Amino acid sequence: MDKFCGYYNMISSENFDEYMKKLGVGFALRMIGSKTKPSLEIVNNGEDFSIKTYSTFKNTELKFKLGESVDETTIDGRPMKTTFTLEGEKLVQKQVPVKEGDKHSVITREIVGENLVTVSLGSFSILHTTFA
Repeated sequence: MDKFCGYYNMISSENFDEYMKKLGVGFALRMIGSKTKPSLEIVNNGEDFSIKTYSTFKNTELKFKLGESVDETTIDGRPMKTTFTLEGEKLVQKQVPVKEGDKHSVITREIVGENLVTVSLGSFSILHTTFA
């Protein structure tokens, strides 16, 4: 897990609008999100980990322990039950909606060379993001 720890800046994003649309995110938030280039920090806090996201729109922090479900509110306000696991060389985040009608997502993070690559699957749409 420690290999994921570090500070990353987004360098590319593919299919953002379509992915967010499938999740039910409104037009205004999609437009703001499409213009935002967030930074991501993954930290080992000793007993748990945290993923901190920094952007001009909003900063968030999600603390977690591998294999344990935590409450998460997505950046667009959807409540989720989220679980992180290590699957081989990948850090997998499964978001299960709390509210009926919201969509689930699976976010897979992996180190490729010097980059952190994320693939987000949700409601039959894929978002591919690269951080360096």
